[in-house]
Amino acid sequence: MSKLLLAEKPSVARNIGEALGCKTRKNGYLEGNGYIVTWAFGHLLTLYDCKDYDPKLALWSFENFPYIPTEFKYKIKNDGKNRNVVDAGAKKQLEIIKELINRGDVEEIISATDYDREGELIALLIFNYLKANKPIYRILINEWTPTEIKKGLKDLKKNEEMISLQDAGVSRQLADWVIGINFTSIATMKYTRGKGNLLNIGRVLMPTLKIIYDREIEIKNFKVEEFYELEATFKNEKGEYKGKFFYEKKEKFPNKKIMEKLKSEIKDKSGLVTEKTIEIKKENPPSLFNLSNLQGYITSKYKGFTADKVLKVAQSLYEKKHITYPRTESTALEESIKDKAKKVLEVLKNDLSFKEEIIFNTSKKVFNNAKVESHSAIMPTYIIPKNLTPDERLVYDAIKNRFISQFMKEAQYENTEIVTTVPGENYERLFKTKGKILKCKGWLKLYKEKKKDELLPPIEKNDEVEIKSLKIISKKTKPPAHHTEKTLLKAMETCGKNTKQNEDTEEESNILYGYSIGTAATRAETINKLKYAGYITPKGKSLLITDKGTKLIETFPIRELLDTDYTGKLEKKLYDMEKGKFKKEDFLKEIFNFTVNGVNKIKNIRSNVICDTRVKKDK
Repeated sequence: MSKLLLAEKPSVARNIGEALGCKTRKNGYLEGNGYIVTWAFGHLLTLYDCKDYDPKLALWSFENFPYIPTEFKYKIKNDGKNRNVVDAGAKKQLEIIKELINRGDVEEIISATDYDREGELIALLIFNYLKANKPIYRILINEWTPTEIKKGLKDLKKNEEMISLQDAGVSRQLADWVIGINFTSIATMKYTRGKGNLLNIGRVLMPTLKIIYDREIEIKNFKVEEFYELEATFKNEKGEYKGKFFYEKKEKFPNKKIMEKLKSEIKDKSGLVTEKTIEIKKENPPSLFNLSNLQGYITSKYKGFTADKVLKVAQSLYEKKHITYPRTESTALEESIKDKAKKVLEVLKNDLSFKEEIIFNTSKKVFNNAKVESHSAIMPTYIIPKNLTPDERLVYDAIKNRFISQFMKEAQYENTEIVTTVPGENYERLFKTKGKILKCKGWLKLYKEKKKDELLPPIEKNDEVEIKSLKIISKKTKPPAHHTEKTLLKAMETCGKNTKQNEDTEEESNILYGYSIGTAATRAETINKLKYAGYITPKGKSLLITDKGTKLIETFPIRELLDTDYTGKLEKKLYDMEKGKFKKEDFLKEIFNFTVNGVNKIKNIRSNVICDTRVKKDK
């Protein structure tokens, strides 16, 4: 008797086949040692289009919407180049899978798609479409190495145990179809004129666009203000150094005349070093990568990378068995994989000249179940890559170094602060000087870039110094920067609560409990859709909103779809559904009612045109 495994992609099927000794390659599957391994090509099935339910829906008309099918149906996906024909490869592979399911020697089916919402949906739709009537089990693993595959096959879950995850996958798909089809259709009819215009409206798309719009408004409304700093250069026989005037902890002042008066007042005076403090500061390595942090790190550091490209490269490394599951929200590892992580570390550190400084530990920062949601953070596997593309090498090295850094000492800096006092007319003038020296590299040894020391001469407290020069520096306040893919991903991840550059933030609890815009797996795709729809355009690393995007945000009347909080709550309900804490029926009822009310509202209000491509005739 044989067991049939369904993988999400051919490359993963090959990994499984190699691990299980399936040496016989057939048309669309591998076989051997009592196992048959076949594959999908991601999604083989898709929801019906409107016109598949009723041909009259092919013509957009106000009276046809809102439209919600009484029963949602699926079909084989369309060809990517010609949407009017069925994808021949998908059709053929479904026929092969059906034949294998119905083979007399196949006693059970094992779903080996990615262990996430989308992977579960891919397998569920195939099994339902083909009416599979044999016992179905689920393998739950985080990497496609032989060790983990064999281990996972010893701990299979029954398909019935996956219903909550399946419900969340189906609910996400139906919600996006209903919202997308209805609001895209009605908005395009209402707000555009002429051919070739489409207003793409989506549950995740709209609040993401609103984040970019809000930043644009911040920048436009920003009032530039000039401020001044007074900088002194001090010297004595030990050397010279610069200091900035400060008063009540402030170094920036709006009144230039006061700075000029102060400069004139002290220009011929000498100073005295009245304070010198030295403090050792420790810098820990950033946490392990989740997908968004990996995308942010790579896109900000290297040219030519987008979030989508990083995901594709990471997916390739995953399918080649070099890293664990990449579409994770977590920045820590499950406590149960300490032994595995230790073995991986031993393999990775072998070729490093400072390997004796890499010492395994079980720190809560690294191993913490409370910070793991479904999948651990991204880490390398024990299989060392030999032939990587340049892009794969960049991404792999980033993941490898981030992992190794968790087991090295912190970097240590010696921070020196000097206060130089200069007598003034009525009271003393204080100048602050800061120096910074890297005393211990620690985990920074993994990285080639050098941090320049801020050196000071060996000045001591009570040293007398002369004023060599005084300079008033004029500066202007700067508006917030446009979003980059890095900051936008962080904003989506935290539901708009954090748009800063740093990775380790308090907002990570929002992600782990589902309150976010989209998921790690979909955020890069959302940014791509915004570009494709003509709502945003890249300029260098910045993302700028277009006139079309601006008009859409300012015109679209269903403000809930622009609200990050509303979208975050929907995502939280899907998260709760995965855990069996929210009902699929309640979620879909909410989505359907929201859509019906929203579409009817748009139909019944007056509106301005957003896009008009009609040819205007000369009078």
